[in-house]
Amino acid sequence: MAIILLERKTLSLAERTYVPQILSALKTTFKRMIKPAETLEYPEERPTIPPNYRGVPTLVKDPHGRDKCVSCQLCEFVCPPKAIRITPGEIPPDSPFGHVERAPQAFDIDMLRCIYCGLCQEVCPEEAIFLQNQYSMSGFTREEMVNHKDRLYDLGGTLPDRHYKWDKKKDAEEHGNAHG
Repeated sequence: MAIILLERKTLSLAERTYVPQILSALKTTFKRMIKPAETLEYPEERPTIPPNYRGVPTLVKDPHGRDKCVSCQLCEFVCPPKAIRITPGEIPPDSPFGHVERAPQAFDIDMLRCIYCGLCQEVCPEEAIFLQNQYSMSGFTREEMVNHKDRLYDLGGTLPDRHYKWDKKKDAEEHGNAHG
């Protein structure tokens, strides 16, 4: 193995006194003294959120206040860190909403595991889960960082529904539109 010796460049008088480096540092310091502060006073001042921001995942209801989620569990299966846990619940057939068949009995999202990837929102066929603009979630215990169904609905609110899963369609209209 050959050993290569590199010769070091000799320093000039100015470089040996460190004067250029000191002047450069002072220049930066004086710029910062004149320039206005870039710091936000966080609780009072909030940064502007871009329109495509992916924040906290939440559940939403339809305009009539009914659950949009049908417990298909696609969001649970697609979640990379397995932060979503759904316990499906059955709707009795004799109920006015018996045609829907399922609604979530329990829906939990562990915010300590969530990576805010947005896959749950993309895969939801009923558009029941959305990523909201909220970015500051905090708690004192691990249990506080698990959002249960009620809290998810409180955070999500209501959104317009394009699926109308709760509205029972008339058989005559369905057959007329399908064959006509």
